[in-house]
Amino acid sequence: MLEESEAISELANYLTEDFAISVQKIYETKGRLVVTGIGKSAIIAQKIVATLNSTGTPSLFLHAAEAVHGDLGMVQPGDITICISKSGNSPEIKVLVPLLKRHGNILIGMTSDKNSFLGKESHFILHAHVAKEACPNNLAPTNSTTAQLVLGDALAVALMELRNFKSEDFALYHPGGALGKKLLLRVQDMLDATHRPQVSSDAPIKQVIVEISEKRLGVTAVVDQNKVVGIITDGDIRRMLNTNDTFNHLKASDIMTKNPKHIASDILVADALNILENNAITQLIVIDNGEYKGVLHLHDILKEGIV
Repeated sequence: MLEESEAISELANYLTEDFAISVQKIYETKGRLVVTGIGKSAIIAQKIVATLNSTGTPSLFLHAAEAVHGDLGMVQPGDITICISKSGNSPEIKVLVPLLKRHGNILIGMTSDKNSFLGKESHFILHAHVAKEACPNNLAPTNSTTAQLVLGDALAVALMELRNFKSEDFALYHPGGALGKKLLLRVQDMLDATHRPQVSSDAPIKQVIVEISEKRLGVTAVVDQNKVVGIITDGDIRRMLNTNDTFNHLKASDIMTKNPKHIASDILVADALNILENNAITQLIVIDNGEYKGVLHLHDILKEGIV
């Protein structure tokens, strides 16, 4: 592990103007970015393509061995190609490189040996140099593939900065799973309008208890003339019972909390969760333009798997 980290720390010494030019060319192209390789480098190429696609740079993976058996048709005029090969001299690469350039396409070579066939034939070089592999026999691709991966990530991050790629953009490419929900899901998307507990300020405590129990949110809003004036939680009910032998003389207004924390329905659920955590509460009243919309409960957020 230390050997790989040392090899990566040395990569910065091999960065040249070619890296910056490559980023700019990819950013400016009207075509696609095609990333190719063979063996372990092909696996790295697939990961780089996945990262680029998810961060706003349309990319395709081309397996170097399959390219000469028909897949080369995916490379069209105007596309830019990144070819990944540690040695830069493998037979498949020597066959493929001239074909990748036949339409005048820009070829970016990612190799450990800039004097290799790939290095000499590329328009720009991403020098993924490593002194040796972490493998005790200096054979299995270890340091070299990690170096390729890091350079690919560096490309993606640089392109993100050029595109001013924000979390909102990232969300559009990751709509599924917990990540997508955290970036996209809004309170209005999960608000249950059919279970909207509310009582008036002059409602008797028995009515308050029934409303909290029926709506099963552990809370009810206190609403007068369509305006939320307070909130009563099941904790308020327990505290009321602890301090009163009878509650027939009490009304909702006697035990409610005035000016409760509230949010709008168009905010992100992730932001609502932060409000809940910062205030050590489990429910939030939802109000849009003064109109009571419902209650967001912490348990509903947890069920969505956002945390």
